[in-house]
Amino acid sequence: MENNQMNSPGGMHKGRGKSILFYTQKQRVYKAFLRQPKTMLQVATETGIERANICRYVAALKQEGNICLMYKSICPISKCRAGYYTTDPYIIDAVNRKASNLWK
Repeated sequence: MENNQMNSPGGMHKGRGKSILFYTQKQRVYKAFLRQPKTMLQVATETGIERANICRYVAALKQEGNICLMYKSICPISKCRAGYYTTDPYIIDAVNRKASNLWK
């Protein structure tokens, strides 16, 4: 019997390397937002990851509750109004507590 992994280019299964690549990109995006609040364009410029992928990762992180919009201001790169996001768990927790108090 032959191993299918050995027959594919690079010796890996087609989908396996791709999922690892996207996982590491998502982790790089998470860490970039963790350092300080940034826009998606700032993270794209800093990491070299396409902005479309960053938008996808931000949507996934929102669904998981691991990112939050801090404020909207002018982006230093595009000079347009943009949202500044953070993945800092302490800030996210504080924002969630404040939001829950508003609804009481």
